[in-house]
Amino acid sequence: MAAEKLPKELVISALIMVFGMFPLMLDSTIVNVAVNSLAGVFSTNLAVIQWAVTGYVLATGVAVPFSGWLMQKYHGKHLFIISMCMFLVGSLLSGLSWSAGSLIVFRVLQGFAAGILLPTFTTLIVRMAGQDNLGRLMSLVSIPVVLGPILGPIIGGLIMEFTTWHWLFFVNLPIGIIGIILIQRRLPLFEAENRSIKLDWLGVALLAVASGALIYGITQVVTADGYAIGVISLIIGSAAFVAYAFYALKKKNGALIPLNIFRSKNFSASFVSLFLTGFALSGPMLLLPLFFQDVMGLSVISSALWLVPQGVGMLIVRPFIGKLTDRIGARYVVLPSIILTVIGTLPFVFFNSNSSAIIIWAVLLVRGMGVGGYMIPIMSDSFVGLERSQVPAASVATRIIQNVGAAFGAAVLATTVSSAIIVLAGNFTGAYHEGFTVSLIFTLIGIIPALFLTNKLGKKKAVQSKA
Repeated sequence: MAAEKLPKELVISALIMVFGMFPLMLDSTIVNVAVNSLAGVFSTNLAVIQWAVTGYVLATGVAVPFSGWLMQKYHGKHLFIISMCMFLVGSLLSGLSWSAGSLIVFRVLQGFAAGILLPTFTTLIVRMAGQDNLGRLMSLVSIPVVLGPILGPIIGGLIMEFTTWHWLFFVNLPIGIIGIILIQRRLPLFEAENRSIKLDWLGVALLAVASGALIYGITQVVTADGYAIGVISLIIGSAAFVAYAFYALKKKNGALIPLNIFRSKNFSASFVSLFLTGFALSGPMLLLPLFFQDVMGLSVISSALWLVPQGVGMLIVRPFIGKLTDRIGARYVVLPSIILTVIGTLPFVFFNSNSSAIIIWAVLLVRGMGVGGYMIPIMSDSFVGLERSQVPAASVATRIIQNVGAAFGAAVLATTVSSAIIVLAGNFTGAYHEGFTVSLIFTLIGIIPALFLTNKLGKKKAVQSKA
Protein backbone atom coordinates (compact mmCIF):
# COMPACT_ATOMS: atom_id res chain seq x y z
CA MET A 1 0.00 0.00 0.00
CA ALA A 2 2.93 2.36 0.67
CA ALA A 3 3.99 1.87 -2.95
CA GLU A 4 0.49 2.45 -4.39
CA LYS A 5 0.51 4.75 -7.44
CA LEU A 6 4.27 5.27 -7.18
CA PRO A 7 6.07 4.76 -10.51
CA LYS A 8 7.44 1.23 -10.82
CA GLU A 9 11.01 2.33 -11.58
CA LEU A 10 10.96 4.67 -8.60
CA VAL A 11 9.89 1.85 -6.28
CA ILE A 12 12.53 -0.53 -7.68
CA SER A 13 15.32 2.06 -7.28
CA ALA A 14 14.21 2.86 -3.73
CA LEU A 15 14.07 -0.81 -2.69
CA ILE A 16 17.55 -1.42 -4.12
CA MET A 17 18.90 1.44 -2.01
CA VAL A 18 17.05 0.07 1.03
CA PHE A 19 18.70 -3.32 0.49
CA GLY A 20 22.12 -1.69 0.24
CA MET A 21 21.56 0.30 3.43
CA PHE A 22 20.39 -2.64 5.52
CA PRO A 23 23.91 -3.56 6.82
CA LEU A 24 24.27 -0.03 8.23
CA MET A 25 21.03 -0.29 10.16
CA LEU A 26 22.00 -3.69 11.54
CA ASP A 27 25.46 -2.48 12.44
CA SER A 28 24.09 0.29 14.65
CA THR A 29 22.96 -2.27 17.26
CA ILE A 30 24.39 -5.69 16.36
CA VAL A 31 27.68 -5.05 18.18
CA ASN A 32 26.08 -3.68 21.35
CA VAL A 33 24.97 -7.09 22.64
CA ALA A 34 28.49 -8.50 22.24
CA VAL A 35 30.52 -5.79 24.01
CA ASN A 36 31.13 -7.90 27.14
CA SER A 37 32.11 -10.92 25.04
CA LEU A 38 34.50 -8.85 22.91
CA ALA A 39 36.18 -7.56 26.07
CA GLY A 40 36.91 -11.19 26.97
CA VAL A 41 38.11 -12.06 23.46
CA PHE A 42 40.68 -9.26 23.44
CA SER A 43 41.56 -9.54 27.16
CA THR A 44 40.65 -5.96 27.95
CA ASN A 45 38.13 -4.15 30.12
CA LEU A 46 34.70 -2.78 29.27
CA ALA A 47 35.89 0.85 29.31
CA VAL A 48 38.32 0.12 26.43
CA ILE A 49 36.15 -2.14 24.30
CA GLN A 50 33.21 0.28 24.62
CA TRP A 51 35.13 2.48 22.20
CA ALA A 52 34.23 -0.01 19.47
CA VAL A 53 30.72 1.40 19.83
CA THR A 54 31.56 4.98 20.87
CA GLY A 55 34.22 5.37 18.15
CA TYR A 56 31.73 4.30 15.50
CA VAL A 57 29.15 6.85 16.69
CA LEU A 58 31.71 9.66 16.92
CA ALA A 59 33.11 8.94 13.45
CA THR A 60 29.59 9.03 12.05
CA GLY A 61 29.00 12.43 13.62
CA VAL A 62 32.28 13.83 12.31
CA ALA A 63 31.72 12.53 8.76
CA VAL A 64 28.20 13.89 8.26
CA PRO A 65 29.30 17.51 7.52
CA PHE A 66 31.62 16.28 4.74
CA SER A 67 28.71 14.59 2.98
CA GLY A 68 27.03 17.93 2.20
CA TRP A 69 29.99 19.01 0.07
CA LEU A 70 30.49 15.57 -1.49
CA MET A 71 26.82 15.31 -2.53
CA GLN A 72 27.05 18.55 -4.50
CA LYS A 73 30.42 17.89 -6.12
CA TYR A 74 30.10 14.24 -7.22
CA HIS A 75 27.53 12.00 -8.88
CA GLY A 76 25.16 10.59 -6.26
CA LYS A 77 25.43 6.98 -7.40
CA HIS A 78 29.23 7.04 -7.42
CA LEU A 79 29.38 8.60 -3.96
CA PHE A 80 26.93 6.00 -2.65
CA ILE A 81 28.91 3.07 -4.07
CA ILE A 82 32.32 4.36 -2.93
CA SER A 83 31.01 5.01 0.58
CA MET A 84 29.42 1.55 0.69
CA CYS A 85 32.72 -0.02 -0.40
CA MET A 86 34.49 1.87 2.41
CA PHE A 87 31.92 0.58 4.89
CA LEU A 88 32.37 -3.03 3.72
CA VAL A 89 36.18 -2.72 3.90
CA GLY A 90 35.75 -1.50 7.47
CA SER A 91 33.47 -4.47 8.17
CA LEU A 92 35.97 -6.94 6.74
CA LEU A 93 38.88 -5.44 8.68
CA SER A 94 36.81 -5.31 11.88
CA GLY A 95 36.12 -9.04 11.53
CA LEU A 96 39.84 -9.66 11.06
CA SER A 97 40.89 -7.54 14.07
CA TRP A 98 43.73 -8.91 16.17
CA SER A 99 43.43 -6.54 19.16
CA ALA A 100 41.04 -4.14 20.82
CA GLY A 101 42.96 -1.21 19.34
CA SER A 102 42.70 -2.51 15.77
CA LEU A 103 38.98 -3.22 16.21
CA ILE A 104 38.38 0.35 17.40
CA VAL A 105 40.31 1.81 14.43
CA PHE A 106 38.39 -0.28 11.90
CA ARG A 107 35.08 0.57 13.57
CA VAL A 108 35.96 4.25 13.18
CA LEU A 109 36.44 3.60 9.44
CA GLN A 110 33.01 1.95 9.35
CA GLY A 111 31.46 4.87 11.21
CA PHE A 112 33.01 7.47 8.92
CA ALA A 113 31.62 5.68 5.86
CA ALA A 114 28.21 5.46 7.55
CA GLY A 115 28.30 9.20 8.25
CA ILE A 116 28.62 9.88 4.51
CA LEU A 117 26.15 7.19 3.44
CA LEU A 118 23.21 8.17 5.64
CA PRO A 119 22.72 11.79 4.42
CA THR A 120 23.53 10.69 0.85
CA PHE A 121 20.79 8.07 1.06
CA THR A 122 18.27 10.65 2.31
CA THR A 123 19.24 13.20 -0.34
CA LEU A 124 18.94 10.73 -3.23
CA ILE A 125 15.54 9.53 -1.97
CA VAL A 126 14.26 13.12 -1.79
CA ARG A 127 15.59 13.86 -5.30
CA MET A 128 13.92 10.72 -6.68
CA ALA A 129 10.59 11.28 -4.94
CA GLY A 130 9.82 14.93 -5.57
CA GLN A 131 7.38 16.80 -3.33
CA ASP A 132 4.26 14.78 -4.24
CA ASN A 133 5.65 11.29 -3.53
CA LEU A 134 7.94 12.13 -0.62
CA GLY A 135 5.82 10.76 2.24
CA ARG A 136 5.05 7.45 0.52
CA LEU A 137 8.64 6.90 -0.59
CA MET A 138 9.98 7.77 2.88
CA SER A 139 7.56 5.21 4.29
CA LEU A 140 8.84 2.61 1.84
CA VAL A 141 12.52 3.21 2.64
CA SER A 142 11.91 3.19 6.40
CA ILE A 143 12.06 -0.62 6.37
CA PRO A 144 15.73 -0.86 7.42
CA VAL A 145 15.22 1.92 9.98
CA VAL A 146 12.41 -0.11 11.54
CA LEU A 147 13.92 -3.58 11.30
CA GLY A 148 17.61 -2.79 11.87
CA PRO A 149 17.52 -1.84 15.58
CA ILE A 150 15.17 -4.78 16.30
CA LEU A 151 16.94 -7.48 14.30
CA GLY A 152 20.43 -6.24 15.22
CA PRO A 153 20.44 -7.45 18.86
CA ILE A 154 18.72 -10.72 17.87
CA ILE A 155 21.20 -11.50 15.10
CA GLY A 156 24.09 -10.40 17.32
CA GLY A 157 22.92 -12.68 20.11
CA LEU A 158 22.51 -15.64 17.74
CA ILE A 159 25.95 -15.06 16.24
CA MET A 160 27.60 -15.04 19.66
CA GLU A 161 25.62 -18.13 20.65
CA PHE A 162 26.27 -20.32 17.60
CA THR A 163 29.27 -18.91 15.67
CA THR A 164 32.30 -16.69 16.36
CA TRP A 165 32.42 -12.94 16.99
CA HIS A 166 33.97 -12.37 13.54
CA TRP A 167 30.53 -12.80 11.95
CA LEU A 168 29.23 -9.73 13.74
CA PHE A 169 31.04 -7.90 10.93
CA PHE A 170 31.29 -10.48 8.14
CA VAL A 171 27.47 -10.66 8.00
CA ASN A 172 27.54 -7.25 6.29
CA LEU A 173 29.63 -8.44 3.35
CA PRO A 174 27.24 -10.58 1.23
CA ILE A 175 24.33 -8.14 1.64
CA GLY A 176 26.53 -5.14 0.89
CA ILE A 177 28.18 -6.70 -2.18
CA ILE A 178 24.84 -7.70 -3.71
CA GLY A 179 23.53 -4.21 -2.93
CA ILE A 180 26.48 -2.55 -4.73
CA ILE A 181 25.96 -4.72 -7.82
CA LEU A 182 22.25 -3.87 -7.96
CA ILE A 183 22.91 -0.16 -7.40
CA GLN A 184 25.51 -0.09 -10.18
CA ARG A 185 23.13 -1.78 -12.63
CA ARG A 186 19.77 -0.18 -11.82
CA LEU A 187 20.23 3.17 -10.10
CA PRO A 188 20.33 6.42 -12.11
CA LEU A 189 23.52 8.47 -12.02
CA PHE A 190 22.19 11.49 -10.04
CA GLU A 191 24.17 14.29 -11.66
CA ALA A 192 26.32 16.49 -9.44
CA GLU A 193 24.61 19.75 -8.45
CA ASN A 194 27.75 21.92 -8.42
CA ARG A 195 31.02 20.30 -9.56
CA SER A 196 32.94 23.55 -9.05
CA ILE A 197 32.01 23.88 -5.38
CA LYS A 198 34.97 24.13 -3.02
CA LEU A 199 35.13 22.46 0.36
CA ASP A 200 34.24 24.90 3.11
CA TRP A 201 36.94 23.69 5.47
CA LEU A 202 36.08 26.04 8.32
CA GLY A 203 32.35 25.29 8.13
CA VAL A 204 32.95 21.53 7.95
CA ALA A 205 35.48 21.70 10.79
CA LEU A 206 33.13 23.68 13.06
CA LEU A 207 30.20 21.32 12.43
CA ALA A 208 32.39 18.22 12.79
CA VAL A 209 33.83 19.47 16.09
CA ALA A 210 30.38 20.53 17.31
CA SER A 211 28.72 17.22 16.46
CA GLY A 212 31.59 15.01 17.64
CA ALA A 213 32.25 16.95 20.86
CA LEU A 214 28.57 17.06 21.85
CA ILE A 215 28.06 13.34 21.23
CA TYR A 216 31.27 12.47 23.09
CA GLY A 217 30.46 14.84 25.93
CA ILE A 218 26.98 13.37 26.33
CA THR A 219 28.34 9.82 26.49
CA GLN A 220 31.04 10.79 29.02
CA VAL A 221 29.17 13.13 31.33
CA VAL A 222 26.94 10.27 32.50
CA THR A 223 29.95 8.38 33.91
CA ALA A 224 31.71 9.17 37.17
CA ASP A 225 35.22 8.93 35.68
CA GLY A 226 34.40 10.89 32.54
CA TYR A 227 32.19 13.62 34.03
CA ALA A 228 34.82 16.40 33.93
CA ILE A 229 35.97 15.71 30.38
CA GLY A 230 32.34 15.27 29.37
CA VAL A 231 31.46 18.76 30.60
CA ILE A 232 34.49 20.20 28.79
CA SER A 233 33.45 18.42 25.58
CA LEU A 234 29.90 19.76 25.88
CA ILE A 235 31.25 23.30 26.29
CA ILE A 236 33.53 22.88 23.25
CA GLY A 237 30.70 21.42 21.17
CA SER A 238 28.28 24.18 22.14
CA ALA A 239 30.89 26.86 21.42
CA ALA A 240 31.56 25.31 18.00
CA PHE A 241 27.84 25.39 17.16
CA VAL A 242 27.61 29.08 18.17
CA ALA A 243 30.74 29.88 16.15
CA TYR A 244 29.24 28.12 13.15
CA ALA A 245 26.02 30.13 13.47
CA PHE A 246 27.97 33.42 13.30
CA TYR A 247 30.09 32.04 10.45
CA ALA A 248 26.99 30.94 8.49
CA LEU A 249 25.39 34.36 8.98
CA LYS A 250 28.44 35.90 7.32
CA LYS A 251 28.68 33.30 4.51
CA LYS A 252 24.91 33.31 3.85
CA ASN A 253 24.14 30.94 0.94
CA GLY A 254 27.79 29.94 0.73
CA ALA A 255 27.65 28.13 4.08
CA LEU A 256 27.54 24.35 4.25
CA ILE A 257 24.19 24.60 6.05
CA PRO A 258 22.77 28.05 5.18
CA LEU A 259 20.71 29.41 8.04
CA ASN A 260 18.01 30.55 5.61
CA ILE A 261 16.64 26.99 5.49
CA PHE A 262 15.34 27.67 9.01
CA ARG A 263 13.00 30.27 7.50
CA SER A 264 10.92 27.28 6.49
CA LYS A 265 8.47 26.80 9.37
CA ASN A 266 8.09 23.06 8.78
CA PHE A 267 11.86 22.54 8.52
CA SER A 268 12.44 24.32 11.85
CA ALA A 269 9.62 22.32 13.46
CA SER A 270 11.06 19.09 12.04
CA PHE A 271 14.53 20.04 13.29
CA VAL A 272 13.30 20.45 16.88
CA SER A 273 11.11 17.34 16.61
CA LEU A 274 14.03 15.21 15.40
CA PHE A 275 16.00 16.19 18.49
CA LEU A 276 13.11 15.21 20.76
CA THR A 277 12.74 11.82 19.06
CA GLY A 278 15.86 10.85 21.00
CA PHE A 279 13.68 10.69 24.13
CA ALA A 280 10.77 8.94 22.43
CA LEU A 281 12.76 6.46 20.31
CA SER A 282 16.49 6.09 21.04
CA GLY A 283 16.32 6.44 24.83
CA PRO A 284 13.54 3.85 25.35
CA MET A 285 15.28 1.47 22.90
CA LEU A 286 18.14 1.51 25.41
CA LEU A 287 15.90 1.21 28.49
CA LEU A 288 13.53 -1.52 27.26
CA PRO A 289 16.03 -4.41 26.90
CA LEU A 290 17.74 -3.39 30.16
CA PHE A 291 14.35 -3.32 31.90
CA PHE A 292 13.62 -6.83 30.61
CA GLN A 293 17.00 -8.07 31.88
CA ASP A 294 17.26 -6.23 35.22
CA VAL A 295 13.59 -6.33 36.27
CA MET A 296 12.05 -9.25 34.36
CA GLY A 297 15.19 -11.43 34.64
CA LEU A 298 15.40 -12.26 30.90
CA SER A 299 18.52 -13.25 28.96
CA VAL A 300 20.07 -11.00 26.31
CA ILE A 301 18.48 -12.91 23.42
CA SER A 302 15.10 -13.14 25.15
CA SER A 303 15.07 -9.41 25.88
CA ALA A 304 15.79 -8.74 22.20
CA LEU A 305 12.96 -11.05 21.14
CA TRP A 306 10.55 -9.26 23.49
CA LEU A 307 11.07 -6.14 21.33
CA VAL A 308 9.60 -7.90 18.28
CA PRO A 309 5.98 -6.78 19.02
CA GLN A 310 7.17 -3.18 18.88
CA GLY A 311 8.66 -3.87 15.45
CA VAL A 312 5.43 -5.52 14.33
CA GLY A 313 3.52 -2.41 15.41
CA MET A 314 5.85 -0.24 13.33
CA LEU A 315 5.33 -2.45 10.29
CA ILE A 316 1.55 -2.45 10.70
CA VAL A 317 1.27 1.33 10.35
CA ARG A 318 4.11 1.83 7.89
CA PRO A 319 2.01 1.27 4.72
CA PHE A 320 -0.47 3.98 5.76
CA ILE A 321 1.86 6.64 7.14
CA GLY A 322 3.46 7.82 3.90
CA LYS A 323 0.14 7.97 2.08
CA LEU A 324 -1.48 9.95 4.90
CA THR A 325 1.49 12.32 5.11
CA ASP A 326 1.27 13.09 1.39
CA ARG A 327 -2.51 13.55 1.63
CA ILE A 328 -3.09 15.50 4.89
CA GLY A 329 0.39 16.70 5.87
CA ALA A 330 2.68 15.69 8.71
CA ARG A 331 0.93 17.52 11.56
CA TYR A 332 -2.12 15.31 11.88
CA VAL A 333 -0.08 12.15 11.40
CA VAL A 334 2.54 13.01 14.04
CA LEU A 335 0.11 14.22 16.74
CA PRO A 336 -1.90 10.94 16.95
CA SER A 337 1.39 9.04 16.74
CA ILE A 338 2.71 10.91 19.78
CA ILE A 339 -0.46 10.02 21.69
CA LEU A 340 -0.09 6.33 20.74
CA THR A 341 3.58 6.43 21.79
CA VAL A 342 2.57 7.86 25.16
CA ILE A 343 -0.15 5.19 25.58
CA GLY A 344 2.43 2.52 24.73
CA THR A 345 5.03 3.93 27.17
CA LEU A 346 2.90 4.92 30.18
CA PRO A 347 2.31 1.33 31.43
CA PHE A 348 6.08 0.86 31.80
CA VAL A 349 5.91 3.40 34.63
CA PHE A 350 3.93 0.72 36.52
CA PHE A 351 5.17 -2.63 35.16
CA ASN A 352 7.18 -4.84 37.53
CA SER A 353 8.63 -8.37 37.63
CA ASN A 354 5.14 -9.86 38.07
CA SER A 355 3.57 -8.12 35.09
CA SER A 356 1.99 -10.31 32.42
CA ALA A 357 4.15 -10.95 29.36
CA ILE A 358 1.08 -10.84 27.11
CA ILE A 359 0.08 -7.41 28.42
CA ILE A 360 3.64 -6.13 27.95
CA TRP A 361 3.72 -7.42 24.36
CA ALA A 362 0.33 -5.80 23.66
CA VAL A 363 1.57 -2.48 25.05
CA LEU A 364 4.74 -2.74 22.94
CA LEU A 365 2.59 -3.36 19.86
CA VAL A 366 0.72 -0.09 20.54
CA ARG A 367 3.98 1.71 21.22
CA GLY A 368 5.39 0.41 17.92
CA MET A 369 2.37 1.76 16.05
CA GLY A 370 2.96 5.16 17.62
CA VAL A 371 6.70 5.17 16.99
CA GLY A 372 6.12 3.98 13.41
CA GLY A 373 4.05 7.05 12.66
CA TYR A 374 6.41 9.47 14.38
CA MET A 375 9.71 9.61 12.49
CA ILE A 376 8.65 9.22 8.83
CA PRO A 377 6.37 12.29 8.62
CA ILE A 378 8.90 14.43 10.48
CA MET A 379 11.69 13.44 8.10
CA SER A 380 9.45 14.00 5.08
CA ASP A 381 8.31 17.39 6.31
CA SER A 382 11.85 18.67 6.77
CA PHE A 383 12.23 18.73 2.96
CA VAL A 384 8.81 20.08 1.98
CA GLY A 385 9.06 23.43 0.22
CA LEU A 386 12.86 23.46 0.03
CA GLU A 387 14.63 24.19 -3.23
CA ARG A 388 16.52 21.35 -4.89
CA SER A 389 19.86 22.99 -4.06
CA GLN A 390 18.93 23.10 -0.35
CA VAL A 391 18.26 19.35 -0.02
CA PRO A 392 21.90 18.29 0.70
CA ALA A 393 22.19 20.95 3.42
CA ALA A 394 18.89 19.85 4.94
CA SER A 395 20.06 16.20 4.87
CA VAL A 396 23.23 17.13 6.75
CA ALA A 397 21.36 19.28 9.29
CA THR A 398 18.71 16.63 10.01
CA ARG A 399 21.31 13.87 10.35
CA ILE A 400 23.40 15.95 12.79
CA ILE A 401 20.43 16.78 15.01
CA GLN A 402 19.26 13.15 14.90
CA ASN A 403 22.68 11.95 16.06
CA VAL A 404 22.88 14.54 18.84
CA GLY A 405 19.27 13.96 19.90
CA ALA A 406 19.70 10.18 19.98
CA ALA A 407 22.84 10.46 22.11
CA PHE A 408 21.24 13.07 24.38
CA GLY A 409 18.03 11.09 24.86
CA ALA A 410 19.85 7.85 25.64
CA ALA A 411 22.29 9.58 28.00
CA VAL A 412 19.61 11.47 29.96
CA LEU A 413 17.47 8.38 30.44
CA ALA A 414 20.49 6.22 31.35
CA THR A 415 21.61 8.85 33.87
CA THR A 416 18.10 9.08 35.32
CA VAL A 417 17.96 5.30 35.87
CA SER A 418 21.50 4.95 37.27
CA SER A 419 21.01 7.88 39.66
CA ALA A 420 17.64 6.53 40.78
CA ILE A 421 19.18 3.12 41.52
CA ILE A 422 21.53 4.82 44.01
CA VAL A 423 18.84 7.03 45.55
CA LEU A 424 16.37 4.14 45.80
CA ALA A 425 19.00 1.82 47.31
CA GLY A 426 19.10 -0.69 44.47
CA ASN A 427 15.40 -0.65 43.63
CA PHE A 428 15.75 -1.36 39.89
CA THR A 429 12.00 -1.39 39.25
CA GLY A 430 11.49 2.09 40.72
CA ALA A 431 14.57 3.39 38.92
CA TYR A 432 13.29 2.26 35.51
CA HIS A 433 9.89 3.75 36.33
CA GLU A 434 11.60 7.14 36.71
CA GLY A 435 13.44 6.65 33.42
CA PHE A 436 10.22 5.95 31.52
CA THR A 437 8.56 8.93 33.23
CA VAL A 438 11.26 11.26 31.89
CA SER A 439 10.80 9.72 28.44
CA LEU A 440 7.07 10.44 28.63
CA ILE A 441 7.60 14.07 29.60
CA PHE A 442 9.87 14.79 26.63
CA THR A 443 7.60 12.84 24.28
CA LEU A 444 4.69 15.08 25.32
CA ILE A 445 6.87 18.17 24.77
CA GLY A 446 7.16 16.94 21.18
CA ILE A 447 3.53 17.99 20.68
CA ILE A 448 4.61 21.66 20.61
CA PRO A 449 6.86 21.57 17.48
CA ALA A 450 4.46 19.07 15.87
CA LEU A 451 1.79 21.82 15.83
CA PHE A 452 3.94 23.73 13.30
CA LEU A 453 4.36 20.86 10.84
CA THR A 454 2.62 20.89 7.46
CA ASN A 455 -1.18 20.87 7.53
CA LYS A 456 -2.59 20.07 4.10
CA LEU A 457 -6.11 19.73 5.51
CA GLY A 458 -6.15 23.43 6.32
CA LYS A 459 -5.04 24.29 2.78
CA LYS A 460 -7.74 22.07 1.27
CA LYS A 461 -10.44 23.74 3.40
CA ALA A 462 -9.16 27.18 2.37
CA VAL A 463 -9.30 26.21 -1.31
CA GLN A 464 -12.79 24.77 -0.91
CA SER A 465 -14.09 27.89 0.86
CA LYS A 466 -12.73 30.11 -1.92
CA ALA A 467 -14.38 27.89 -4.51
